[in-house]
Amino acid sequence: MAPTYTPMMQQYLSIKEQAKDAFLLFRLGDFYEMFFEDAVLASRELEITLTGREAGGAERIPMCGVPYHSAENYIARLIEKGYKVAICEQVEDPSAAKGVVRREIVRVVTPGTVMESKSLADKANNFIVGVAEQEGRIGFAACDLSTGELYVTSFAMGGVEAVLDEINVYHPAEIVGNEALLEQLKAYSSSWPRPVLLTPREPMALAGVVEQFGEQPLQGLDQERLLVIATLTGYLADTQKRSFGHVRTIRRYEPNQYMILDPFTRRNLELTETVRDRSKKGSLLWLLDRTQTSMGARLLRRWIDKPLLSVAAIEERLSAVEALFRDLILRDDVRRELGEIYDLERLVGRVAFGSANGRDLNALKSSLRRVPALVALCADSGDRTLQALFEAIDDCTDLADAIERVIVDEPPVSVREGGLIRSGTDDYLDRLREASTDGKRWLAELERSEREATGIKSLKIGYNKVFGYYLEVSKANIAGLPEGRYERKQTLANAERYVTPELKEKERLILEAEEKMVDLEYEQFVQLRDRIAGQLSRLQKLAERIASLDALQSLATISAERRFVRPTVTDGFDMLVEDGRHPVVEAVMDGAPYMANGTELSKESQSMLLITGPNMAGKSTYMRQAALLCVMAQIGSFVPAKSATLPLVDRIFTRIGAADDLVGGQSTFMVEMKDIQVMTEKASNRSLVIIDELGRGTSTNEGMAIAQAVIEYVHDEIGCKALVSTHFHELSHLEQSLSSLSNACMAVREDGDNVTFLRKLVPGAASSSYGVYCARLAGLPDSIIGRAYSLLEEDASAETQAGQAALQETAAAYDGSPAAEDGGISSAKAVEADVAQPINGPIVQLSIFGDEPPAVKAALVEQQESQKRKLSPKAELVSERLRKLDVLNMTPMQALQWLNEMKMKLTDV
Repeated sequence: MAPTYTPMMQQYLSIKEQAKDAFLLFRLGDFYEMFFEDAVLASRELEITLTGREAGGAERIPMCGVPYHSAENYIARLIEKGYKVAICEQVEDPSAAKGVVRREIVRVVTPGTVMESKSLADKANNFIVGVAEQEGRIGFAACDLSTGELYVTSFAMGGVEAVLDEINVYHPAEIVGNEALLEQLKAYSSSWPRPVLLTPREPMALAGVVEQFGEQPLQGLDQERLLVIATLTGYLADTQKRSFGHVRTIRRYEPNQYMILDPFTRRNLELTETVRDRSKKGSLLWLLDRTQTSMGARLLRRWIDKPLLSVAAIEERLSAVEALFRDLILRDDVRRELGEIYDLERLVGRVAFGSANGRDLNALKSSLRRVPALVALCADSGDRTLQALFEAIDDCTDLADAIERVIVDEPPVSVREGGLIRSGTDDYLDRLREASTDGKRWLAELERSEREATGIKSLKIGYNKVFGYYLEVSKANIAGLPEGRYERKQTLANAERYVTPELKEKERLILEAEEKMVDLEYEQFVQLRDRIAGQLSRLQKLAERIASLDALQSLATISAERRFVRPTVTDGFDMLVEDGRHPVVEAVMDGAPYMANGTELSKESQSMLLITGPNMAGKSTYMRQAALLCVMAQIGSFVPAKSATLPLVDRIFTRIGAADDLVGGQSTFMVEMKDIQVMTEKASNRSLVIIDELGRGTSTNEGMAIAQAVIEYVHDEIGCKALVSTHFHELSHLEQSLSSLSNACMAVREDGDNVTFLRKLVPGAASSSYGVYCARLAGLPDSIIGRAYSLLEEDASAETQAGQAALQETAAAYDGSPAAEDGGISSAKAVEADVAQPINGPIVQLSIFGDEPPAVKAALVEQQESQKRKLSPKAELVSERLRKLDVLNMTPMQALQWLNEMKMKLTDV
């Protein structure tokens, strides 16, 4: 038999049916209460006491609660854990209620719809993403409800990977969409940078979309984009239960307007967070962020996430950055004015939501007061981009003036406390204040006169919300009170409280005035807030311009601090960087010497570098450096180099470092191969491919085979700019067969057992990986290091012996018998002599047996030609390197390094 609950609990259960997937915070007096499963789970997640309640049924139901005045903190904790919270409030006056007070859900708070400042990062957006499928295409929308931003695009069907790229741009807290599409995305959720709540949702009717945005912004939108807007805004309407009038502008874009960076590339390049601990410090964003406002910081982050693919747009940004870069006084003045501006975007959001208080409006006012100075500074800058930012801009001075007239300089936090509205704003309000002030003056006079009349100096007048105003007398002085004048109101342990007819009448007048004052002040405040809410589009346009100026000055400031130069950005292929530097590594080194390296990738000579050399020598840093310079240039930033000509890059692919995907059941090698597969499928000749330690993770032969095959594919099929590093020195021969590939290595200086990594990229292939030396630097015990060196020597000796045995077998085959023992020159010795010296022309093999038979002669000629083919690439390599050597521009150290490298190569022969 189903339990019979009290009317209030029946009300709770019916409302809970509307929010099955959320915690229901049910308002009871001064607390939000939770019951049943919600209470059990909340007590564990929030670490609050679980109690019980009799609810009319046979069992005692679980219950827990939080005070309403501190509920925001508890809600924030639940949201951080990925839950939804439905807030149920009393929506009628309890004194007027007939039976149970009517309650309704007034808002559902979800990870993607948070508006409270305590739950939001100042310098990062909080996006909720919508996805929808329509006629073979996928619509994609991202909205930050706290700022009102809405971005919309679409992809061809089958482009779930493209959707994933966008998800990693916006880092959403929540994704809504049709269930089938969400299931596809769920398979990739483990790679996302933060936990994401997936919420199935069907689109709202188109009429609701038109009501939200109007017809004009929707014109020209594809069906899949309309569908995803309907999906997302319908969900926002259902959860927020109120108008969100600040979400009015639809920013539509095409994916090909921006450089595409897949999740692995973003992670490997550490654009907005580091790989190790996912912190901002140590990332490119950390270096470039010298913004003065939160909205500027958020915009700069979006620029880094979506580099431009338009030379004209990039040049506009570079022009503004250069104007600020060259004018220190202008830059400092701009920074000073921006430093006094609050977060206009989120202030506007709170105004639209009806949650802004008096302090928020004053922050808006003081921010608007700074706009005229910014307009003047940009107008006088001499730069067209800066001038255009605030050209014919609406500075919203009228709104600042309105706030100035109405709101006091230091308003209370709550808009229901009173003391919010300036005197002179409303005549009736001023009269009520006067009445309240006179009444309190009358009370002070009453207290004085009663003390004199009774002779009780401790007599005092007090007030509380239950009993109102009263006269309090200690029990020791009660005998001194006159008979019949005082009416007992309350008895305390050590005192009695009384009222008089005069006091009761004055109390009525004072409380009536104060109640009316609070209501009238709130009414005046709401009128002002609603007036501002009607001008949101003006404020949003202004906030957008201020954010852009802040991002530009940030790039100019860091460029001046770090000695960056303006790059030349082209639509061509060639990438020419003189003395480039890794921006973040150089900053982290904090003034220590940094070895600069150039990059030259061109269509005519070399579009691909094969980089060999030891770990810790700087290969990975160099390759990341090249990629970061492209990203910086395409967001409109100066770059760390002596000079730089950089082409537009449509995509960057990086395969730098790897880790096992244990959850996905994939090894390091499998992860690497999947990354390579994506690169081979999506890279174009405008892309930049970076692969570090290609081919590791499997056997030497297979790894080398895969590495060569990948290099050849990138060279022959894709034809893009590429930097590839490997430990397989044997692959250096590809320089001979691939016309656009050149060898390069990180210079190393050896002094006995000591090795110094010079961090300098030089032409040519490395002769050693110095793996054992790196192990020694890592601190491995001397016994292990010694054993490793001895094993290397044994391997080298074994190779030599194997070579000698092979020569003996070859000679035996030619002689038809073991090596001659008559003291003459055996075939084995002769072959060994041939191998030990370079071949310069035809080889004449003498025989002690006279003329060999034709078959033997043919075998000898074949062996000689084989030896010649085997040795020729080495000799040709040295010859080719010598022809390319720029002797006049080499330092003595570089010359010695080159000679040592060639010596080792010849020794290897």
